[in-house]
Amino acid sequence: MVTPHADEGATGLPAAPSGVPSARRGGPPPAALQADGGGPVHGLSTEWRTGPDGMRFRAAARVILLDEQDRLLLIRGHDIDQPSRSWWFTVGGGIDEGESSRDAAVRELHEETGIRLSAEALQGPVFTRSAIFDFWAQECRQDEEMYLGRVHSADVGEFSREGWTQIEHDLLDELGWWTLDDLERLEQQTEVFPAGLAGLVRGLLPVWDGTTRHLGLGRD
Repeated sequence: MVTPHADEGATGLPAAPSGVPSARRGGPPPAALQADGGGPVHGLSTEWRTGPDGMRFRAAARVILLDEQDRLLLIRGHDIDQPSRSWWFTVGGGIDEGESSRDAAVRELHEETGIRLSAEALQGPVFTRSAIFDFWAQECRQDEEMYLGRVHSADVGEFSREGWTQIEHDLLDELGWWTLDDLERLEQQTEVFPAGLAGLVRGLLPVWDGTTRHLGLGRD
């Protein structure tokens, strides 16, 4: 991991999580944190809706952001109801009503990092997938479109938290650039989403071939 502009505390490969390494870690949540079928849920922003299957879901856009050395920008976050469990993932978030996935990807990139790219600078979507998020309080589903973006590290500057929501301040821990070799080692030690991310990114190099790959349903 290379973190020339990362937040304090981002130092090398993190240790593997100390908790139970299986789904639904820690047992059932307190009753106060369980979904009531329609109202807000602790740790989830308002765009999460309850679907006909009773599961919270949202549509999202994500950015695979690479620099001139093919280093990948990732965020580490944690489960608000189980802080000992954390994972690394790509930049991105929910699509607002009336917003295209490409515009959402640009907006989320700026809000989460301070980095500005035009919608035209993004390629893709290079991947689509659905993911079941195994939060401690409940399971949620996210349908994602993932775009490829490029920046020069000298143009990035310091990461900014000015666009973070309060929930993001509560959930997100650090940002950092990862070489693909380091990312492969990280994937052996802790949770990284989507699964096999280093290999997926290698498949986009040296240039994307223009084909959108559908990754199916995963569990995060």
